[in-house]
Amino acid sequence: MSWRRSPLAERHRALGSSLEDWNGMETAWTYTASSLPDEHEAIRTKAALMDVSGLRKAHLVGPHSHQVLQRLTTRDVRKIYPGKSVYACVLNEAGKFTDDCILYRTGPNSWMTVYGSGTGLEDMGRESIGKNVAVLFDDDLQDLSLQGPLAVSYLEKHVPGIRDLKYFHHMQTTLFGKPVMISRTGYTGERGYEIFCKAEDAVGIWDRILEEGKAMGIVPASFTALDWLRVESYLLFYPYDNSQMYPFETEGPGDTLWELGLDFTVSPGKTGFRGAEEHYRLKGKERFRIFGVLADTDQVLDAGDALWADGKRVGTVTCGMVSRATKRSMAIARMEVDAAKMGTKLEVRGKGVTCPAIAHPITFDDPEKKKRTAVG
Repeated sequence: MSWRRSPLAERHRALGSSLEDWNGMETAWTYTASSLPDEHEAIRTKAALMDVSGLRKAHLVGPHSHQVLQRLTTRDVRKIYPGKSVYACVLNEAGKFTDDCILYRTGPNSWMTVYGSGTGLEDMGRESIGKNVAVLFDDDLQDLSLQGPLAVSYLEKHVPGIRDLKYFHHMQTTLFGKPVMISRTGYTGERGYEIFCKAEDAVGIWDRILEEGKAMGIVPASFTALDWLRVESYLLFYPYDNSQMYPFETEGPGDTLWELGLDFTVSPGKTGFRGAEEHYRLKGKERFRIFGVLADTDQVLDAGDALWADGKRVGTVTCGMVSRATKRSMAIARMEVDAAKMGTKLEVRGKGVTCPAIAHPITFDDPEKKKRTAVG
């Protein structure tokens, strides 16, 4: 199914990846040369380098570019200045989530947009029809994510001013003499940086960071390591936490931001975005909630494991992990509203484990987000 070719394919194969498909891209889901617990620990305590180029990057340029994004996304993009970025959601006309994205303003009339595996890129193309804009899908642009507390210590040796780069800001610069855009963003809950570079420069940048960073404990990490990190940090992954994967019995797929806990992505008072009326109307009408599970086991809860309480099924695990550091088994789950409260007693009935558990708010790690937003 992969039609997008990774310039780092041979590097991933050398680490033991068979390059499974994600989003049409050859993706290193796992490495045999390392273990997920080691990759997770490296990102939480040192740093690791990941290839997340399967994200879909597109440039939106032209005098109507901000009108396109104002209609398409939940954020008031007029408040985003060049050098700033923001996390946003895309809804359909029914007010249901269809994708998330990061919007990077690169100039007065120019943006770089990064989408996941939903319909956001296609929706942006449709919103652009009849407007004075151009959309350029940029698969030459690679995204190398250096995440962890030592990421800034490594980069400051090569990038002046990197310590001054604020959370959700980006800079045009060079790395090892190559043009790059470095963004202080990531998908780990740690202080980290995404390095956007040309495909022809990706192998050299990858090799040099890992070679020079080895003495600091910087290692390569696979895509699945992100699952472990996102469980601890309340980072959802479409469609793996959504009704597209866990359908309702009597209605079609589609989750509201209130149900997913992503209502914070709607700029205060914003109207006029696609699905806005339905989004506001559906507040208080949640059919489920995304919530956390803390299980009394040393096993990883599997996606699809059932959650029971008081003799009835009240939820489904969507992603689980066990932290070697905290010795806790935790998971993200889709849970009935009444059960999604701190301390609700649960029983996990899964494919590989049956055990007691409790409902627990996400996030499990750094709930005040002090690590990812640290200054200096």
